[in-house]
Amino acid sequence: MTEGTFWKSSWDEGMADLDPELFETSYVDVTRQSFRDFAGSPAFTFLGVEASYAELDAYANRFAHMLLANGMQKGDVVGINLPNIPEYIIAWLGTFRAGCVVSGVSPLLSAEEMEYQLKDSNARVLVTLDAIFAARFKGIAARLPDLRLVVAGSVGGFLPGIKRFFGKLLGKIPKGAVTPLEGKVVYPFKEVIRTGRFPADELDVEIGPDDLAYLQYTGGTTGAPKGAMLSHRNIVSDALIVQRWLDWERGRGVALSAFPLFHVAGLAFCEGCVMLGWKQILIPNPRDTDHICAELAKHRPTVLANVPSLYQILLTNPKFKTLDHSNLQICISAASPFPEQSQRELEAIVGEGKLLETYGMTETSPLTTMNPSRGPKKLGSIGLPLLNTDIKLLDPTTGEEVPVGQPGEICARGPQIMVGYYNRPEETREAIDAEGYIHTGDVAVFDEAGYLRIVDRTKDMIIVGGFKVFSKKVEEILAEHPAVEMIALIGEKNPDRPGSEIVKAFMTLAPGFELEGGREAIEESILAFARQKLAPYEVPKSIEIRDELPLTPIGKIDKKKLRK
Repeated sequence: MTEGTFWKSSWDEGMADLDPELFETSYVDVTRQSFRDFAGSPAFTFLGVEASYAELDAYANRFAHMLLANGMQKGDVVGINLPNIPEYIIAWLGTFRAGCVVSGVSPLLSAEEMEYQLKDSNARVLVTLDAIFAARFKGIAARLPDLRLVVAGSVGGFLPGIKRFFGKLLGKIPKGAVTPLEGKVVYPFKEVIRTGRFPADELDVEIGPDDLAYLQYTGGTTGAPKGAMLSHRNIVSDALIVQRWLDWERGRGVALSAFPLFHVAGLAFCEGCVMLGWKQILIPNPRDTDHICAELAKHRPTVLANVPSLYQILLTNPKFKTLDHSNLQICISAASPFPEQSQRELEAIVGEGKLLETYGMTETSPLTTMNPSRGPKKLGSIGLPLLNTDIKLLDPTTGEEVPVGQPGEICARGPQIMVGYYNRPEETREAIDAEGYIHTGDVAVFDEAGYLRIVDRTKDMIIVGGFKVFSKKVEEILAEHPAVEMIALIGEKNPDRPGSEIVKAFMTLAPGFELEGGREAIEESILAFARQKLAPYEVPKSIEIRDELPLTPIGKIDKKKLRK
């Protein structure tokens, strides 16, 4: 830790760095006691169906035995391509217990994006939905020779048969045919966990703190998607630090989070719940605020964790305002900026002092700062550096540490900092300096009490509903369209979703390109191309065709001028 840890005086009374020896374990080992102590308690509830910790224990063990029975070895990567359904938690925990590595694969990815991630990660296994299997995965399966095993579930796989039947009949549950694939083993998920084909007894796989837990894909501090390698030490340390910071008690929480489990924020929240023996309320569709309100009313959670845009959507639902929030202790907000006015509106409903903003990134497992649990929570601030975490702000131009009150790039060091980027040593060296600090690309200001406030981003990331859109990646894909000569993306404020942005593209036409219908037809053609190649949140909402784009003196497109 540096000598300048002046923020410690603002920590809650009694807070102190944890003994690093506590981090010298694996997530599998650190959760064993929870499965013994809370065997009869609910681990999760999903659309009215509950499973106990004893049931989750058995399901996860069967999944792990299935991996080993099919030749998977310690360190093999398992891609999990599911929404927030019970199968995700089972596959996640079972993967850990087999000594394998979890890699979240967003269900929103296009087939091409899914193929890229599975190839880049050398994934051996994919856990997906029947609907995704039929619509996207079948078309790329033959191009993934390393991938040997596929497990396909359904959104309604845990529902009673009659609910599943009518859900599919009415089109509320997406479905698709799961068929054999040449050179690959294909299992229905329910066959893995329910038929007794695989044993439910504890596995004997030695897993240590240095073993990898996650290979989570992110644009990081530069644009190209790459896998952040997070060890068991990384994720255990961050979970223990946060639990101590918030004084959370074992067996005494009910949690609702609409963060997707394929996102590091959703994973971290799930990790903490299982470690603590809490009940999780799984939300398969975060846009269905009526369902969220119904679950809030039924289960009365003690903790909410969401991206700011979801809180924004909840605020527009009259039902949310009429609920009894007296049982709710804290609302965690992360992943993107949360406008202060909206924060005040939320606290007016749930209770003053209950909103707690945090900050982190995939590469930091994920949290590095947080507002205090008991002390002052400053709206609009990402809080104080956490226990065992050192943060300094560096001038992005000079690399020198800036004084309090001046903006600088957030650089963080601690036990939660990733091992590095998978198969990308150069990018790892660019992100993590010789002293072990990760350079986040976010610019912030320290106040006199040690609270941080984000003021800018050093890269051209665009935040859409909590998801990061990396302009370089999107630009490179859209440049493949024959109409495009030059193209640049910027983010514009979304007037309907404060704290979120709208993706806008500026372009010039390729010489000689013509399309019947004029510019409107060209714009629609490019947008249709984008929908095929990109995730929905990456697709530009508007395209502006110009005769020329502004350039910097060295010939780069000048995005500052475009933003103006």
